[in-house]
Amino acid sequence: MFPQSIAQFFAANQEVLWFSTLVLDLTGTVVLYRLFGKVGLQVAITAAIILANLQGPKLTSIFGLETTIGVIFYSSIFLATDILSENYGRAEANKAVRMGFVVSVIVLAMLSLSMLYAPTDRPFAKDVHNAFDTILNFAPRFVLGSLFAYIVSQSFDVWAFHQIKKYTGDKWLWLRNNLSTMSSQIIDTAIFSLVVWWGTVDLVTALKLGAVKFMFKMIIALIDTSFLYWARSMFRHKHVPLPLPG
Repeated sequence: MFPQSIAQFFAANQEVLWFSTLVLDLTGTVVLYRLFGKVGLQVAITAAIILANLQGPKLTSIFGLETTIGVIFYSSIFLATDILSENYGRAEANKAVRMGFVVSVIVLAMLSLSMLYAPTDRPFAKDVHNAFDTILNFAPRFVLGSLFAYIVSQSFDVWAFHQIKKYTGDKWLWLRNNLSTMSSQIIDTAIFSLVVWWGTVDLVTALKLGAVKFMFKMIIALIDTSFLYWARSMFRHKHVPLPLPG
């Protein structure tokens, strides 16, 4: 898909690839919001959770630490829900969380049904079938674990964001963004690590993967703060009342 020179550069510079993917993902969330408003954020959440579930089993090494690719896409969900919480209120944020959950269940069910269809005798058809089989054989546990972690942690994130906002008002957006995300990510990582990794790898490895995942999520939470301010600025600019004539 990419030119050989670009593929070779990123293959040799995985940390640059990680940061570039993160910025592109967060920018995409804000662009969807700019183009389609709160509906765009609902789409961003749905797309992110599907991408996170499909890419989650893929392990890679960033800064010498083993982690999953899905953590990038999953963390953008927190940006989208925080934008919804800040600009539209708790009810809209919770609605988007529920939408992401339902769509993920539907996608898992449809993909699982598709595997009941036998491939034709063409070699590429069997290769595609086997590739999906490899992903989906791991995906049910992965998706169910991540969905459970998602619905619990996201609901807590929305609640915590608004609890903090009661005391801070419109000030200190960075504080409620980071505190709500960090606290909810502790819950998410703990549930995910125990449900998904424990039994697939030994307990020590599961805890290590969870700890690294949490660390990367904290870095992402700090980075996405500027994107949250960007989205709030767009919202306020759109809703500034026009001056009265005369």
